[in-house]
Amino acid sequence: MEQPGMRRVAHEIDIAVPADTVHRLIAEVENWPRIFPATVHVDHDAAPEGEERLRIWEAGEGEPYSRPLRRIVEPAARRINFELLATEDHVAWLGGAWIVEPLGEDGSRVRLLHEFQAEGDDAGAWERIEASVDRDARAELAALKENTERDHAAAAQELTFSFEDSVHIDGSAKDVYDFINDAHLWSERLPHVATVRLTEDTPGLQTLEMDTRAKDGSVHTTKSYRVTFPHQAIAYKQVTLPALMTLHTGHWTFQDTDHGVTATSQHTVTLNTDNIARILGPDATTADARDYVHTALSTNSLATLTHAKAHAEGGPCPRP
Repeated sequence: MEQPGMRRVAHEIDIAVPADTVHRLIAEVENWPRIFPATVHVDHDAAPEGEERLRIWEAGEGEPYSRPLRRIVEPAARRINFELLATEDHVAWLGGAWIVEPLGEDGSRVRLLHEFQAEGDDAGAWERIEASVDRDARAELAALKENTERDHAAAAQELTFSFEDSVHIDGSAKDVYDFINDAHLWSERLPHVATVRLTEDTPGLQTLEMDTRAKDGSVHTTKSYRVTFPHQAIAYKQVTLPALMTLHTGHWTFQDTDHGVTATSQHTVTLNTDNIARILGPDATTADARDYVHTALSTNSLATLTHAKAHAEGGPCPRP
């Protein structure tokens, strides 16, 4: 991966989580939406044997975007080498490595190495790249520490959990997908949705803001980024969260069968224990919060899938 005329920088951080666990969380890319705030979804592309080709969808301070990444994972060395396969105009090449070193049984030191080369001899381009790398590396390491430590604690306390709801539909995957994809129509189609704001400046990458009515009549505003895979799946990450959650990711999938289509809504949630007593009362437990969140999300998902079923089958929409 190394190129001539390279500039190298290194950053590191200590994390109170065992090294093998930290390496696994970085190596298994399905964890990235939980670990890195900007990451919405990661998908695998075809790759030569011994390496990975990834497509990463991100939404930071600017417009959402995607980028391709090449990786070589070395589990025995707790090392992950990476190379960006598409860079900004003034960047000729950018790559590096994550290296995780044990600090005793329960801690680790993570080193994030970058190597880069600017286009041409413009000193300003080198400085801009180094400043960008420094900013991003510090942010990624801080997020890795915070969220890996929280993820590790959440696993011990069973605060993170996943579940799904499915509906069989006598129709086509395309029609069901279209109903979920056309979220800008949900305020007209779904009784629990008050208002919707959907934008898709980059094809396949959506920003969805929605005001949803709860059973008690209250209205909750949420914001999500969604990555669409036409007629097959829609992955999302909620970034404006209800008070009982610190994480909510998921996906809609649409699977053709011999008798129609199976539409599924999957959720992964991490509970916010700081708000359980305020929302559910002083005697509420973590189990109560799990049940409350599970019920609330499943109710909305099943309502959406039931209306999608009626839409795809050409029948009347069910009453709320």
